[in-house]
Amino acid sequence: MASAMEPVRIGILGMGTVGQGTVRVLERNAEEIMRRVGRELRVVHAAVRNPARLEGLGLDARISSDPWAVVRDPEVEVVVEVMGGQDPTLSLLMAAIAAGKHVVTANKALLAEHGNEIFAAAQAQGVMVAFEAAVAGAIPIIKAIREGLAGNRIQWLAGIINGTSNYILSQMFHAGWDFEQALAEAQRLGYAEADPGLDVDGGDAAHKITLMASIAFGIPVDFAHCHVEGIRALEQTDVVYAAELGYRIKLLGIARRRADGVELRVHPTLIPESHLLANVEGPFNAILVESDAAGQSLYYGRGAGGDPTASAVVADLVDVARTMTADPSNRVPHLAFQPDAMSALPLLPMAEVESAYYLRIHARNRPGVLARVATMLAEYEISIEALVQKETPEADSVPIVLLLHRCREGDLEQAIARIEALPVVVQPVLRLRVESLAEG
Repeated sequence: MASAMEPVRIGILGMGTVGQGTVRVLERNAEEIMRRVGRELRVVHAAVRNPARLEGLGLDARISSDPWAVVRDPEVEVVVEVMGGQDPTLSLLMAAIAAGKHVVTANKALLAEHGNEIFAAAQAQGVMVAFEAAVAGAIPIIKAIREGLAGNRIQWLAGIINGTSNYILSQMFHAGWDFEQALAEAQRLGYAEADPGLDVDGGDAAHKITLMASIAFGIPVDFAHCHVEGIRALEQTDVVYAAELGYRIKLLGIARRRADGVELRVHPTLIPESHLLANVEGPFNAILVESDAAGQSLYYGRGAGGDPTASAVVADLVDVARTMTADPSNRVPHLAFQPDAMSALPLLPMAEVESAYYLRIHARNRPGVLARVATMLAEYEISIEALVQKETPEADSVPIVLLLHRCREGDLEQAIARIEALPVVVQPVLRLRVESLAEG
């Protein structure tokens, strides 16, 4: 083992925005990091498809076009993975772990879908897998949940954890744009990819909330059973109607512990307009955590981008450097709880979730439609709290917007199926959940 003053030797897989940002942060803050760690963090090998991308970076390290060269390099002690994807990334990380190398990764999708396998291998080899950068960019939410709130029983957490969707919803509210207009602007500004599906359809947020739920509740990583909905079905009028009712619409990742299991879900959600989360705008992220001793705590910051994500990568490198010589049994567990103490709490189906709801029903402009809808809801013991209906006598069809009291989702889905079967209903009913996010 290296002496205390020898550098920690790092290999980086991927030298895109985050990889280059990591190199810049390590160089810019080298003295500060040395003061914190007592050792230099030195990049000795990097893998990049196009070495020309590194011109001007001033990186004094071996450069390879083959990532396997970095993983197999005997000098590399810590592998930083910021190349993304799952193939061959999973094989690369498993090989690094098998070789006794520590891993730092920003790959949320890989961990959400293969985390149990990766963490078990790391536990067996006595190495660390650090992944702060995988969840919310510069926001240190993994450390906050895993360590800062370690004395608490966490009851639930809810987060705006996808900046692209939040930017789109912010523009739909402030600029009055429809979804397609706001998406096009997000793509022009670089917030959204050319194929934005992972962001706007909720998959990115689902990867992140899956990891946070595992750390919060001590359950295995289970992305396959996370309920996922995106924001494509939202119309600009929904943003307007929500505002008239005193709410803002946000794409939330929600994890809630119940006596009979865990709710794990991502979907557009109405939040009271006065709530702090309702006022998180643009590409920013925020996570609200409720725990028994600390109460509610809010974590806010930039959720993506080169330097913000690099900040989290370097923080993980600092943690690894501080503890790599420690007895593995004394390190903080990957998922916060000891591996043999993970809970078997099941993930609950959405039919068992209870919430208040927003419904938008497009129906033909005929007398008695609202009365028939109200009767069908009442048959499932679902009551109406508020109503928005625009008087447009000349229109053939009109939207009816209802705010419903709290009810069981399975009951509401049965009621919606009957409402949609009415001849006067001209398109599928839009159903959004309403969360107060109140303390207690």
